Amino acid sequence: MSDIQLIGFDADDTLWRSQDYFDQAQLDFERIVGAYVDLHDARVHERLYEVEKGNIALFGYGVKGMVLSMIEAAVDITGSRISAHDLHRVVTLGKDLLRHPVELLPGIREAVEAIAAEFDVVLITKGDLFHQEAKVKQCGFADLFRRIEIVSEKDTATYARLLEEFGLPAERFVMVGNSLRSDIAPVLELGGWGIHVPYHTNWVHENEADVADDAPRLRRVEHAAQLPAMVRQLAATG
Repeated sequence: MSDIQLIGFDADDTLWRSQDYFDQAQLDFERIVGAYVDLHDARVHERLYEVEKGNIALFGYGVKGMVLSMIEAAVDITGSRISAHDLHRVVTLGKDLLRHPVELLPGIREAVEAIAAEFDVVLITKGDLFHQEAKVKQCGFADLFRRIEIVSEKDTATYARLLEEFGLPAERFVMVGNSLRSDIAPVLELGGWGIHVPYHTNWVHENEADVADDAPRLRRVEHAAQLPAMVRQLAATG
């Protein structure tokens, strides 16, 4: 009998597109602020991230926290010269992000269905509660997951709590996701398994992870179609 009993899936940029929309919103933000300052000289990209990172503990992750940080950064970067009209444009960027339809990544539904036919699967995602609930509802295969967890942070404490609630030792858990920081590193630290499915773009915050390429419980696949075979491989050797 396999030691692997539960497979966890990340949502954003693992099941469906997300960061692409945030990247576009950041470009649009920089165009708005660029009417007031030189983007390079003002370090707009870096200063926005500094504000976002500083606000995570207050606002959490997701669109709403990003928009509040954009407003704060815009006021600071422009020396309070930005107009009410342009601040409204920033708010509209956030509303547009919240309205984006869910676009599943190629092959992911089939991969989750195949894995769910053999193992219990759970969805573990972070971000704004309302937005994440809406995306889960729209995705069309939420019923495959034994549990759906929307958390404020994905760190070792969160995964340890969830595994305790699941009544499962870490070595019997596999987490699938695109973020080394949020999906892989904490689970490996607890003694679980991680399958990294890289996405072509990541928020810089999610790249801040120290995971060795040869970590013994880390596996990598290039696309969703490879996931069922990799999970079966871990189950056979785990």
